[in-house]
Amino acid sequence: MKLVTPPFNIEYARSRITRFIRDKVAEAGVDGVVLGLSGGVDSSVTLALAVEALGPKHVHTLVMPDTRVTPAEDIEDAYMLAEKFGVSITRVDIDPLVDAYASTLPFYNPEDKVSIGNLRARIRMSILYYYANIHNLLVCGTGDKSELFIGYFTKYGDGGVDLLPIGDLYKTQVRELGRALGLPDRIINKPSSPRLWEGHMAEDELGATYEVIDTILFYYLNLRMEPREIHRETDIPLKIIDMVVDRIYRYEHKRNTPPVCKLGVTTVGHDWRAPHKKD
Repeated sequence: MKLVTPPFNIEYARSRITRFIRDKVAEAGVDGVVLGLSGGVDSSVTLALAVEALGPKHVHTLVMPDTRVTPAEDIEDAYMLAEKFGVSITRVDIDPLVDAYASTLPFYNPEDKVSIGNLRARIRMSILYYYANIHNLLVCGTGDKSELFIGYFTKYGDGGVDLLPIGDLYKTQVRELGRALGLPDRIINKPSSPRLWEGHMAEDELGATYEVIDTILFYYLNLRMEPREIHRETDIPLKIIDMVVDRIYRYEHKRNTPPVCKLGVTTVGHDWRAPHKKD
């Protein structure tokens, strides 16, 4: 197969993203950002860029393991990164919160690992927003373009954020940027996983590596090539190309705000043509 890393200007991306973070914090009139630090490449690159943009005192991190499914090495890597970049880090174990849902909900199904995994992601989102509220911060998302376009995130979970600094970088580009930012190889090369259940690995669930997925996305989104053209150009099996393209459209709802049923101004209960009363 002929695979490509979508080309990009690393220094421009670095400069543009750090300016974006500064601008969004200034526009919101807040004191900085908080992000969930998982020890993976996306959150690590986002952390490095946020510190570069705002300084370590204005970047807060939370590590939120469910110790039954989160590997100890991920927690260790999160602490290592927080120390490396000089930012605060707070650990919140979410095990008891997941258990509270399990013991409270009459319809809780312990066999449905996907729903429980999404619940973990939404619990983490709620914690991040509570922390952001009490410290006057924005919640900084860590999702990349690959995940956003194939819908590989939890709606109102890790998708519930205030800004997405690396949301226009493919996964393979994020790894290249991580090298430029001086991140350790074990972070850059760590297999991607949301850690939503035990043994959860992104590429196993998706059925393709990110190198393959990014090649398809680049040819389809950037070069506007059709699936059969991509197959001829790359020799990637057509069924994998179709799977990736199908996910772009099937999960479009995750990238959009909820649709509103528009009824028109005549439903507001008064004659909209009448002059507005003045106090």
